[in-house]
Amino acid sequence: MNQLPDYMKISYKALLDVYEEMEQLLANQGRQYRVEYAKKAMIRLAQAYLLEAKWTHQNYKPTFEEFRDNALPTSGYAMLAITAFVGMGEVITPETFKWAASDPKIIKASTIICRFMDDIAEHKFNHRREDDCSAIECYMKQYGVTAQEAYNEFNKHIESSWKDVNEEFLKPTEMPTPVLCRSLNLARVMDVLYREGDGYTHVGKAAKGGITSLLIDPIQI
Repeated sequence: MNQLPDYMKISYKALLDVYEEMEQLLANQGRQYRVEYAKKAMIRLAQAYLLEAKWTHQNYKPTFEEFRDNALPTSGYAMLAITAFVGMGEVITPETFKWAASDPKIIKASTIICRFMDDIAEHKFNHRREDDCSAIECYMKQYGVTAQEAYNEFNKHIESSWKDVNEEFLKPTEMPTPVLCRSLNLARVMDVLYREGDGYTHVGKAAKGGITSLLIDPIQI
């Protein structure tokens, strides 16, 4: 803690407090071991963020493959799925966390959907500078293609990843449906927010309409 700059100590202390509270709540159920897996997932995410920061600081332009391999963890979806398991019931076992840590197909697919939809929307709608390090820019530079051609290629990966997600629900798997649903629902969030633009940065009609339909409008029977 003392090695961190002051501005980071606040958020780091808050994060540690969350994990401590989780352990206390789970202790009487004998499930506090789960929090350790959540911590490891967060460490992996932080390490991926650190690598991106080093690239920026050193003005290093990674290849598309380098950027992609590091960008999948930075989507945060693997960390979110594993953290969600912590508060679930008896359906979650130590084997669940070991399975999740092995980057199974459905978790990897949801991270690709998240990362690539975000990359397309950010590049298309937020007008990043050409010298910014982004997956789209890396792909365009490396393969000599236009932005639209890069978008098309990324969309192919997104479509293929949705097929991988669906496949996990259509065939017997080692994990029960409630476990798989965590990654499915995370992918659904991206489809709602980013299908027609960057609905996270610029909350637009799609996001507002979905929230209104879910929480305000009466259900038609």
